[in-house]
Amino acid sequence: MSAQCEVTAKVAAGAPLSTFERYLTVWVFLCIVAGIALGQFFPAPFQALGKMEIAQVNIPVGLLIWVMIIPMLIKVDFGALAEVKSHVKGIGVTLAINWLVKPFSMAFLGWLFIRQIFAPYLPADQIDSYIAGLILLAAAPCTAMVFVWSRLTNGDPLFTLSQVALNDTIMVFAFAPIVGLLLGISAITVPWDTLLTSVVLYIVIPLALAQLWRRALLKKGQAHFDTIMAKIGPWSITALLATLVLLFAFQGRAIIEQPLIIALLAVPILIQVFFNSSLAYWLNRQVGEKHSVACPSALIGASNFFELAVAAAISLFGFESGAALATVVGVLIEVPVMLLVVKVVNASKPWYERKEST
Repeated sequence: MSAQCEVTAKVAAGAPLSTFERYLTVWVFLCIVAGIALGQFFPAPFQALGKMEIAQVNIPVGLLIWVMIIPMLIKVDFGALAEVKSHVKGIGVTLAINWLVKPFSMAFLGWLFIRQIFAPYLPADQIDSYIAGLILLAAAPCTAMVFVWSRLTNGDPLFTLSQVALNDTIMVFAFAPIVGLLLGISAITVPWDTLLTSVVLYIVIPLALAQLWRRALLKKGQAHFDTIMAKIGPWSITALLATLVLLFAFQGRAIIEQPLIIALLAVPILIQVFFNSSLAYWLNRQVGEKHSVACPSALIGASNFFELAVAAAISLFGFESGAALATVVGVLIEVPVMLLVVKVVNASKPWYERKEST
């Protein structure tokens, strides 16, 4: 293990959820209320912001997305890819869940619940858009928050680092093809030029900028890196909340008319989280991985890079789309649901390790 990987592992295994992060669902809910109210009482300014576009990309939201994503991507150490060989089985399980199970299971759940069971209770013209948003959410594996979930389960920090670095590398090449394939299977028109533009804008460019910034910070020493990361850490959540205010300023009328929509969209997301985390946890146990690997593996397999999903949904389908709303529901339930998964894997450690000892 390189010295840099060792230092980065310690950083990645740092502090657990802050009070602000722990109550992210509360802040998201407040932003929903604020966005709906502002959109109803002051529609003109938000309509003006919505028209600030270049090549179908909303400029204010694009900037906010960069502010969201870049501080998270600075944490990713691609040098950790050298550690992949240390946990081949756990890496294999997580990759299978992230790229072979999760997007396809969500496409099925979207078809089952949104197009079939819940269709009578949803606006017919948004059915396809809701399913597209769910697919976008599932096709983007979690990045930064995984470090927090791993810390809360005493997960192996080097495994977490290597898995995140590997997922980010795969995402550059696989996100657009998987989304395009599943949207096509779901009979949803795929604007390929916009999809590829979203990948470049919200994965490739931020990743490159983040890694350049990371190198520049580390040249000045680990202490300087830690100081700057502490300062820019709140940028991500602040930008996310600002984006949600804008989004719900546009979504307000639809929510007021049909408040049940958010609860219905949450159903396939919740099922997917519990199914994928359980499957990853069980598979790691079956192949003989340590509990400290199985926990972050299960959490990576269950959580989503919702910032990317929100950005892609807005770029592909617009502020007022069902796709954008579906991805935001993912944001709304992410923290409380993942904290529940953390409690389950921690509580089940004796059961898990009985298998290890046999």
